[in-house]
Amino acid sequence: MLVLRANQQESHGRLSEPSLPLRELAGRGGGKGGREAPALHLAHWLATPDSSVHRSAVDAMAGLRLIPPKPSNFSSPVQVSIADVQAARLRIAGAVLVSPCPESIPLGEVTGCRVFCKLENLQRTGSFKERGARNALAQLHADQRQRGVVAASAGNHALGLAYHGKLLGIPVKVVMPKSAPLVKVSTCRRLGAQVELAGNSFAEAQARAHELAARDGLTYIHGYDDPAIIAGQGTLGLEVLEQVPKVDALVVPVGGGGLLAGIAVAVKTLRPDVVLVGVEPAGAAKLPAACERNAPVQIRCQPTLADGLAVPDIGGNALPLLRERVDKLLTVSEDEIALAILRIVELEKMIVEGAGATGLAALLAGKLPELAGKRVVLPFCGGNIDPAILSRVIEKGLVADGRLCRFTAVISDRPGGLAGLTRLIAEAGASVREIEHERAFAGPDVFAVSVLVTIETRDREHLEELFALLEREHVRFSRPANGPR
Repeated sequence: MLVLRANQQESHGRLSEPSLPLRELAGRGGGKGGREAPALHLAHWLATPDSSVHRSAVDAMAGLRLIPPKPSNFSSPVQVSIADVQAARLRIAGAVLVSPCPESIPLGEVTGCRVFCKLENLQRTGSFKERGARNALAQLHADQRQRGVVAASAGNHALGLAYHGKLLGIPVKVVMPKSAPLVKVSTCRRLGAQVELAGNSFAEAQARAHELAARDGLTYIHGYDDPAIIAGQGTLGLEVLEQVPKVDALVVPVGGGGLLAGIAVAVKTLRPDVVLVGVEPAGAAKLPAACERNAPVQIRCQPTLADGLAVPDIGGNALPLLRERVDKLLTVSEDEIALAILRIVELEKMIVEGAGATGLAALLAGKLPELAGKRVVLPFCGGNIDPAILSRVIEKGLVADGRLCRFTAVISDRPGGLAGLTRLIAEAGASVREIEHERAFAGPDVFAVSVLVTIETRDREHLEELFALLEREHVRFSRPANGPR
């Protein structure tokens, strides 16, 4: 078992103790280990944390000092404790929505679990990022507030900072990659932030943000590795434990690890029996390698529907917090993410971005059979999907579900050839969406034509029935790569 070594100064005078390892990743067993004793529930002390007097009193009661924004430094990571998370909950109370966490009967039926959805997409800016942003901004000193803050973000962190910076009167400047979703860029500007588009990746945008911080004397607030951000995200875990008291597992999306680390501190301290699963898009998976090496690993992310998770590394402060607390890590494909978005639209009548759908994607893909019948919480961590690409994502989901298919057939170019094909499709109960003719590449038979047919079916089983009928009628066709065999 790997044990974190406590740094008394950086951990606010509290020694961290060993916690649950990533058993399934590293193949190491181990018991529950020692854990921090649960701190007092400060949320019952005062319900409206509006004044600086209140903030000072909260920090004093919790035995804390403020955690000002700090850069990531894996050689000396800053520890975040349960008391930090509980103090963060007081700071953000009344400013950040306590999002509902209802049970979803339809999602439970298709996954075999009792699914509870933590609806962070209902936050004012559409994601959980408001939690950490508010907590970090609330702890700035007067001179830092006056000069302002800067951050690099793919979108949601920028939105959270822009909104709460405006409420608190703190100037906010954000640097976003040129590929950032247009809806996030325009919304960020509408909320009053100065937005600069720089670079073709998050790493390039981050480098530019650091330049601006040094040049203009701004406070840089890291989107997923600032200790105050991690503590703020951990408040989601506290809410889940109250809203679903008998929760068995949380399946959490992983980008830079801030959300998972915060939840891990909160949940594993108060309920060490709860299973924590981290899910990454296959094209942006960096946590397994980081855990193996016990250090952040830089990767080059592939394009992904879960753009909010496409960051180049796991945070140096976040990694030690989650490495021995998270029970299992998974990756999901782009088709699986698209299908999860489609299921949420159809069954929950709700829009969730790719990052927020990764947990459901893992369940739908059958990658967590051990959770069958268990109470599983899925954080729908964001809903800021670009409307311009939503229709394409839904169509990709329909393809993954076997309900939209394109195949090529060779038919007679004489009268009745096309009618014969469409008659068979209709006989199978499928619907033709589009047909394209291609004579030049249909082969040596000048009386044959190649047709590219796009059809709609009920599901993969229905699609197989159509292909079986075409084979019985001796129609020459090519099955799609993602179709039934």
